[in-house]
Amino acid sequence: MFGLLGPNGAGKSSLMRTLATLQDADSGTITLGDINVLNDKDGVRKVLGYLPQEFGVYPRTSAEELLDHLALLKGFSSKSDRKQIVEQLLIKVNLWEQRKKAVSSYSGGMRQRFGIAQSLIGNPKLVIVDEPTAGLDPGERNRFYNILSEIGENIIVILSTHIVQDVRELCNNMAVMNHGKVLFSGTTDDALLEVKGKVWEQRVTKEELQGYHDRYKILSSKLVGGQPLIHIFSDTDPNEGFNKAEENLEDVFFAKLNELV
Repeated sequence: MFGLLGPNGAGKSSLMRTLATLQDADSGTITLGDINVLNDKDGVRKVLGYLPQEFGVYPRTSAEELLDHLALLKGFSSKSDRKQIVEQLLIKVNLWEQRKKAVSSYSGGMRQRFGIAQSLIGNPKLVIVDEPTAGLDPGERNRFYNILSEIGENIIVILSTHIVQDVRELCNNMAVMNHGKVLFSGTTDDALLEVKGKVWEQRVTKEELQGYHDRYKILSSKLVGGQPLIHIFSDTDPNEGFNKAEENLEDVFFAKLNELV
């Protein structure tokens, strides 16, 4: 499972759409095994599962009916084969009990789980998942994590997100993107090593915050109990009340965006 991390507008969705054969690249090459992705789009589509950031559904169409229709479009002409595929996939994503309900009536989490089900039709070699957990509540997000983690044990999954926690919890390998460029590529552990021992934290008052921005390389500032907690980047102990912080991928993310490492 490979995490692609970057802010909104970094180029993640453009890259995903190019990999999914939905748009052409201006230059460069992409290969999936022996398949030339840019030249053999039909070959890619036969082994691809894709869950875009947003997808539409037919109104008043149940999950069971819609999956059957999508399986037919994927080339499964046998009605009995499609029935078996639909049943297996709906059970896999824990939607079997809701199979008769219209997908348009599903909650955000249920809809994303249906999206995973449709992406797995035909046993793909590659599944692309674009910003899957935006807008999900914590319970739905955890259920989605569990499904993605299970899928990633057997096939390649590329997860595009701007949510750092998604990458840390799910992916062994990752890349950081911004303005269409890859700023880092490697394991999540390697990413953390880039800022190890160089992240410091301190709680400050809201009135002091601007002064710290002027004096230090601030990676992040978030409210904890109504008071700003800042993380700064420094090769040496900055003193002034700072404590060494346990580095996280969010620190790596901002350090890369600000070209500090």
